[in-house]
Amino acid sequence: MEEIKVSPGTPTPLGFSIIKGQANFALFSKHASKVTLGLFKENSKTPLYAIPMQRTNDTWHVAVENLPYPLLYGFQLDGPFNPGKGELFRSDLWMADPYAKILDTPIEWGAKEKQYLSYAIETPAFDWQEVSSPRIDPKDLIIYEMHVRGFTEHPSSQVKAPGTFLGIIEKIPYLKQLGVNAIELLPIFEFDEIHSKDIQPHTGEPLPNYWGYNTLFFFAPMRRYCSHPSIFSAILEFKTLVRELHRNGIEVILDVVYNHTGEGKEKEYFVNFRGIDNLTYYIVDPLGYYRDFTGCGNTFNCNHPNVQEFILNSLKYWVEEMQVDGFRFDLASIFTRDIYGNPMHPPPVVEKISHLFPKEKKIKLIAEAWDAGGLYQVGYFPNSFPNWSDWNGKYRDNIRRFIKGTPHQAGAFADSLVGSGSVYGASKTPVSSINFITAHDGYTIRDLVTYQMKHNYDNGEMNQDGNNSNDNWNCGAEGPTLNPSIAELREKQMRNFLLALFVSQGIPMILMGDEYGHSRKGNNNPFTQDNEINWFLWNILEKNQKIFSFVSSLIQFRKKHSILRQTRFLTDQDVEWHGTKPNQPNWSDQTQLIAYTLKGSPSFYIAFNAHNFANKIELPSKTQWIPVIYTEKDWDAQNFHLTSLEPIQEIELTPYSAILAISNELK
Repeated sequence: MEEIKVSPGTPTPLGFSIIKGQANFALFSKHASKVTLGLFKENSKTPLYAIPMQRTNDTWHVAVENLPYPLLYGFQLDGPFNPGKGELFRSDLWMADPYAKILDTPIEWGAKEKQYLSYAIETPAFDWQEVSSPRIDPKDLIIYEMHVRGFTEHPSSQVKAPGTFLGIIEKIPYLKQLGVNAIELLPIFEFDEIHSKDIQPHTGEPLPNYWGYNTLFFFAPMRRYCSHPSIFSAILEFKTLVRELHRNGIEVILDVVYNHTGEGKEKEYFVNFRGIDNLTYYIVDPLGYYRDFTGCGNTFNCNHPNVQEFILNSLKYWVEEMQVDGFRFDLASIFTRDIYGNPMHPPPVVEKISHLFPKEKKIKLIAEAWDAGGLYQVGYFPNSFPNWSDWNGKYRDNIRRFIKGTPHQAGAFADSLVGSGSVYGASKTPVSSINFITAHDGYTIRDLVTYQMKHNYDNGEMNQDGNNSNDNWNCGAEGPTLNPSIAELREKQMRNFLLALFVSQGIPMILMGDEYGHSRKGNNNPFTQDNEINWFLWNILEKNQKIFSFVSSLIQFRKKHSILRQTRFLTDQDVEWHGTKPNQPNWSDQTQLIAYTLKGSPSFYIAFNAHNFANKIELPSKTQWIPVIYTEKDWDAQNFHLTSLEPIQEIELTPYSAILAISNELK
């Protein structure tokens, strides 16, 4: 083995890179007084080489020639340790590279031994086979929110690589049959699933952080989501997933967490950012405590210039190298806060993200436009950047409240159906709204109509966690029931929710499992549940094909009719509002009947009756109407293929039911 040769190297790019045949290492740390590069053999905690790094401004760097492979690397930083001032340097520890792409972590889920060092080695070339992104127009998106492990981990999935990126590939035919054209993956950046304080109350076993909203490395795909132990497997298997989804016309959107990190608030837990430059990477108050606007122990200092650079570099890596199609930004309102927590106008990091990618790439930028500190920005996250969409929490609440029969909701419900114009105003469009009834956080659609109270005892927090206000209704009994009338009402309410979602203007998103009526047994915060509470149950899907068929047919119907996918807010030329009589809408506080016509070729008549009594309604007489969907009927009794030859001009809408009819010109 040749003797290594050390030279100063260059301060850019940050992280590990090969420059002119040399391994270059660069690390940002403004407050460190000395930085040492450590090079380790695999399975060793003692460095083979310890090399002092040189400083240029606030970047430390060194280059190594004749580097033997494979070696791991980390950084040792000297500097003040004064927690009362937020200074947390530990010269006895080796810090991992924030820019690490290939980690030496296990592929076994739940493994306790994790040495967060990264490989000083380049990723091999990947054959994209000339497959590129389908670049779907945002108005045509139908998003499926999915957890990588949960989608195929259950034995009934019968895949070769359960719980992995490759496992999803085996289920692409299913996704195509369902009809979705984008999957939104819960966090897939490397996180520590066992770094959790919660204990299962019945067994005493520690509970995992299953969802993964505790990112530690923002350039590295999760090793526990790959199937092979090779060094490059996580990167290559994720790229394979992206390629095969693109080949089948499905985009990949990543749920990303740049608002906090998995280091939490524990000052004794060091992985990278805390020990590299705590005062730069986190928002710290004058007493050294983290300002916590995330509810997760710390807040990433997103608008610091160097942290901005880090976030932008991470996003570019996932688009340019990994070929993903967009991002859903968790607690995105954090992006708008300064070091004191005050909203900025405009926030620099949002402005830079907004202009990061060429328009022709159609990269999707989706904000969860609120945070745990009370900042709620749905509809105006920041409205000077029109290429962002929001998770529309107001839509979710409006739809839930009206359909379960809450009074005084008719106007808000109607506005939600036609694009949430009152929320987004003149500066945006209906495509600014990501419409959803349910998401990973909260009830499933089945539980929304089955439980009145949350049932979170298995989470280990004595049922104190999770939202207490869910706008849910159990339809008359708590939990599973043998009462046929309650069971039938629940099925009907689920049909009502799904119909509302897929006829609404905006971008629909469906939660994994809702297409077969998955239940989490009333748990509305199951982030610690690595079991059938969260797993997709393919055996239950087989039993619930009626529900799946209804959802799939709704999706195909939406795709077929562009009138449901407008890019502008509707006017009186596009929509007519009705009551029990045509063109006589009732907007009083007591009404729970909404009916309207979407005018086009063909036109649609849509009505929702959320009263607890029947309403006889007349449809506009100038047109004959073919009933396509009547939610009073069973899942498989719908008329999506327009086989009926008997148009209707009036119908009695039973309590809690809805109808969609299409103008007779299609016959």
